[in-house]
Amino acid sequence: MEKILVSACLLGQRVRYDGAGKATAHAEVARWRAEGRLVSYCPEVAGGLPVPRPPAEIEAGGTAAAVLDGSARIITPAGADVTEVFLAGAHGAVRAARRHGTRIAVLKEGSPSCGVHRVHDGTFSGTTIDGSGVTAHLLRAAGVAVFSESEIDAAAAHLAALASP
Repeated sequence: MEKILVSACLLGQRVRYDGAGKATAHAEVARWRAEGRLVSYCPEVAGGLPVPRPPAEIEAGGTAAAVLDGSARIITPAGADVTEVFLAGAHGAVRAARRHGTRIAVLKEGSPSCGVHRVHDGTFSGTTIDGSGVTAHLLRAAGVAVFSESEIDAAAAHLAALASP
């Protein structure tokens, strides 16, 4: 049975920076849970960050690829560099996907870890820009199909295609 890596906050776990969860009520996720397909993972907590914690963003002008190659950082509003913790969590996500044979992930949009299509712009103003988080970027590079919480139907279609001979 194909497993699906899912951002822990989307499963209601209170792991976000503000101590909240962002549980999705999508019927597919409920079905996947009942089928035992879900692999819950929070890269920030797995990397060692506490809950709650200061928010963090990829620094202005940076990208996930730049963070991964060492030319950009992930910082808090006070300027603390939390890059290493985010990288540890992202690499842990790839290991978890491999351990479970996971080829699909559903991640929380907007996060510097899990953003699939959008991340915050590094100014802590609430503005988002096109781009991905470091976990989403690494999972894609490892061959995992990555979807946001607004693309669960597409993830379900991808899952069905994987099951077809």
